[in-house]
Amino acid sequence: MTWVTGRLLCGWAPVQTSTKKTLAKPNVRNIVVVEGVRIPFLLSGTSYKDLMPHDLARAALSSLLIKTNVPKEVVDYIIFGTVIQEVKTSNVAREAALGAGFSDKTPAHTVTMACISANQAMTTGVGLIASGQSDVIVAGGVELMSDVPIRHSRKMRKMMLDLNKAKTLGQRLSLISKFRLNFLTPELPAVAEFSTSETMGHSADRLAASFAVSRLEQDEYALRSHRLAKKAQDEGLLSDVVPFKVPGKETVTKDNGIRPSSLEQMAKLKPAFVKPYGTVTAANSSFLTDGASAMLIMAEDKALAMGYKPKAYLRDFVYVSQDPKDQLLLGPTYATPKVLEKAGLTLKDIDAFEFHEAFSGQILANFKAMDSDWFAQNYMGRKAKVGSPPLEKFNNWGGSLSLGHPFGATGCRLVMAAANRLRKEGGQFGLVAACAAGGQGHAMIVETYPK
Repeated sequence: MTWVTGRLLCGWAPVQTSTKKTLAKPNVRNIVVVEGVRIPFLLSGTSYKDLMPHDLARAALSSLLIKTNVPKEVVDYIIFGTVIQEVKTSNVAREAALGAGFSDKTPAHTVTMACISANQAMTTGVGLIASGQSDVIVAGGVELMSDVPIRHSRKMRKMMLDLNKAKTLGQRLSLISKFRLNFLTPELPAVAEFSTSETMGHSADRLAASFAVSRLEQDEYALRSHRLAKKAQDEGLLSDVVPFKVPGKETVTKDNGIRPSSLEQMAKLKPAFVKPYGTVTAANSSFLTDGASAMLIMAEDKALAMGYKPKAYLRDFVYVSQDPKDQLLLGPTYATPKVLEKAGLTLKDIDAFEFHEAFSGQILANFKAMDSDWFAQNYMGRKAKVGSPPLEKFNNWGGSLSLGHPFGATGCRLVMAAANRLRKEGGQFGLVAACAAGGQGHAMIVETYPK
């Protein structure tokens, strides 16, 4: 039995928490989450495969309007996150907002920050409200991995552009004579870090090895994620999921990547990245996902004046960056102590942890890094470790390994999971954290709204 077995395969216990201080700050506007929704997260290549990203984003926005009944003209600004952009709708926030029926007078822009793009959308909105520029923000994110832009090669693109500029038949024939068959080789979107040329899966495998995380431990953690997600789905706890009638197809009502297996079945899979001895497999990695999410964020006074009962306060947040080669996926380790210090809290004050699960090995390596004085002192310049989150408070309703990970949309899911768990479990503070490509990371404190 490994060190994680007993704790990983169990469910969760109710949080026992005492009333703590609120994180309200003098002369700073309180910012609240009124509501958040997401269409079901689906494996790429399934029911959403014939749609475009703005179709998914529009569905999330429309569902948010229905669920909150917020007047469209009240929304001051709309911000969406996305990673792999559809060229036709590069500002997908604007196209989705128009499609959902928002006022054409409401500005919208799109942000990208890899797997924390929706987090960036939310915190950009927080900044607009905190500075007094806006009162009501809609933030969200979208990703459609079923259809990604595949380009002609650079040589082919250059020839086509030059042909377009050619004025005489002779110029055109001269250009065509330079054509070679290899010009037709397509360019796929890069799955590797631009700065290091290494895939994230390969980096996760090296990270797991660096922290001595075994294949069995990774499989156990992935199995835990799927089992807890299935339990939460069956018990109706994933209340942010809204049905989506796919045009010309069925109505999708739930995430379709939740598939509890067994350790025996998972052990049969071969390494996906470092072959033949790697430990990261398809079973302990997040899968390519299509989905979209949206949240209604307001100044507290505005929300109360409109008769809303908010779900949570959005409190302190931080962004961090590290070495993209050897610390690509350690964002939570660096961000967690910073955001706790900023908020004046300790790890023990947190009642609900919601961390993005890119890979099992990434989560378990972060646990070990966070629980290491040596790592804190030698890599982070800190006197002592922050500590590892207790598993009984961690991702209790599943995570990205099981629920799915549409790159641009996951951040909103994490915040809504924390907010909804705090209300259900009776906790006060939640901590959301995520890693992202480029060696970046994010963490935010969520405080439940008094009932």
